[in-house]
Amino acid sequence: MPQFRVVLVNPKNDGNIGAIARVMGNFDFQELYLVSPCQITEEAYKRAKHAVDILRDARIVETLDDAIKECSLVVGTSGVTTPSEKNFMRIPLTPREFADKTKTNDGRIALLFGREDYGLSQEELMKCDILVHIPASSHYPVLNISHAAAIILYEIYLVGARSFTLTEASEIEKEKLHEFFSDLLDAIGYPSFRKERTKIMFRRLIGRAVPSRWEFYTLMGVIGDAVKKIRSEKLNGNEGNDQNLES
Repeated sequence: MPQFRVVLVNPKNDGNIGAIARVMGNFDFQELYLVSPCQITEEAYKRAKHAVDILRDARIVETLDDAIKECSLVVGTSGVTTPSEKNFMRIPLTPREFADKTKTNDGRIALLFGREDYGLSQEELMKCDILVHIPASSHYPVLNISHAAAIILYEIYLVGARSFTLTEASEIEKEKLHEFFSDLLDAIGYPSFRKERTKIMFRRLIGRAVPSRWEFYTLMGVIGDAVKKIRSEKLNGNEGNDQNLES
């Protein structure tokens, strides 16, 4: 996974700076650069909450060039895009598309967020390798800078979190679960004319749920134990009836 540097270009509201520091803490981002920021007051630290260390350690630089040093990829964010391929500087990726493209990148990536009033300048956009845009209502497409940062950082975080997803069960394991379910229907004397439809319904339900391998084994264990208990009780009940007849 790459390393990310969040760069705020000439932010004018220190409350937004604090809110972005908080969002960075929420999603495990640490490196914050501020290009010619406004004065940082107590309000910023209040907004940062438990991420005050990120705000306190933020690097303040004079120019954007200083902020993007050592970065192999520079990413601009914008609320303004264009459908025209001729204006290639304004053709964006969505946050999800961008996040998916970065998962194999091992370098340092700078994420640029522009000013609250007019965003990144044309000159600043020219320094960017990629433009990211958050799709929103055509009636009000521009998000607050801290909200935009939250969405983009979340999507990047989610890509990294996917590497920790549980192992999916194999086809053989899935079919074994359906065999167990069929045995359960037999054990409880489920009506034969409804059995096939119920088995299909169960298959669709499991397919939509996409359980992990561990969850499959747990479910099979519960169903298997239920089948054994039902059959054992039926067998013991029949034996008791036979003994009553003999007496």
